[in-house]
Amino acid sequence: MGRRVQIALAAGLGALLLLAVGAYALDRANSDKIANGVRVGDVDVGGLSTDQARKRLHAHLAKPLEKPVTVTFEGTKYTLSPDRLELHADVDGMVDAAVAASRSGGLPSRVWRYATGGSVDREIAPHITYSAQALDGFLSDVAKQINRPARDATVSPTPASLNPVPARDGVTVRADDLRSRLRSAIESPGHRTVSARVDRVKPQVTTDQLAQKYPTFITIDRAAFQLRLWKSLKLAKTYTIAVGQAGLETPAGEYTINDKQVDPAWHVPDSAWAGGLAGKVIPPGPADPLKARWMGFYNGAGIHGTDDLASLGTAASHGCVRMSIPDVEELYPQVQVGTPIYIGD
Repeated sequence: MGRRVQIALAAGLGALLLLAVGAYALDRANSDKIANGVRVGDVDVGGLSTDQARKRLHAHLAKPLEKPVTVTFEGTKYTLSPDRLELHADVDGMVDAAVAASRSGGLPSRVWRYATGGSVDREIAPHITYSAQALDGFLSDVAKQINRPARDATVSPTPASLNPVPARDGVTVRADDLRSRLRSAIESPGHRTVSARVDRVKPQVTTDQLAQKYPTFITIDRAAFQLRLWKSLKLAKTYTIAVGQAGLETPAGEYTINDKQVDPAWHVPDSAWAGGLAGKVIPPGPADPLKARWMGFYNGAGIHGTDDLASLGTAASHGCVRMSIPDVEELYPQVQVGTPIYIGD
């Protein structure tokens, strides 16, 4: 009886040994094969050999990552190249990680999986490296080009027109959000474009409020000897004027009416052309060339009435803008201190 037990034990041990050898051989045979259910990012490498997995990862992950990443905003594209980013995909490291995931668990569980066709549900993060400094530099460049302050609506005047310049929202790139989504795009072979999200700041003066901002505007055409009065950006009236003579031209540029007087005195400039009157004050009266009204705008230059009607339509003054007395009296109450005035040719 003892002999039979020994034989049975020996047979059992032999069978176990054969099973162990078979299991070990089966495990060895699958050591170069990745288990079903293993993915690297979005790339399924389950059931592949290591060589097959390398080829698939190169074709479906590493190669597409060689395409640039693009940020878009309002129709403009900003491109970050893999070279600038110093992008590298470690295909061998990803394959090794996939194999390690496939070898997880003990020998019995692996053998059971081989025998039953089971799978390992595991996703390996892509092994992607790149320069954080290059990414930050790109983000800074994009922000500099996109960020802008809010712009109030305004006008761009010419001697004969007022051209509205529309308001524009201010924008600021959401830097942290863009950095996070760029990182995802950098590591995603199928998603290489990111739209920049921004915070917007509304202008204080909208395009619809422009006429309210400029209830009155004056433009002066020196070449045509015309003063135009604009009301709420619409032409109200055109007046014939005289402007400064050669060498004493009416100053071109944008100004505002800064002084208004009825029957003004003439403070004679201390200039050579004034001769013996230089520096004197001429009170209202026949000797005073500043008739009826005065609207100053720059360094002694202003709009005033004249009784020298023959000078109108010519370059005859010492820098001021002359109008007929009825015209200047009509204009005066319509123009407030602060009214913008544009002078050009």
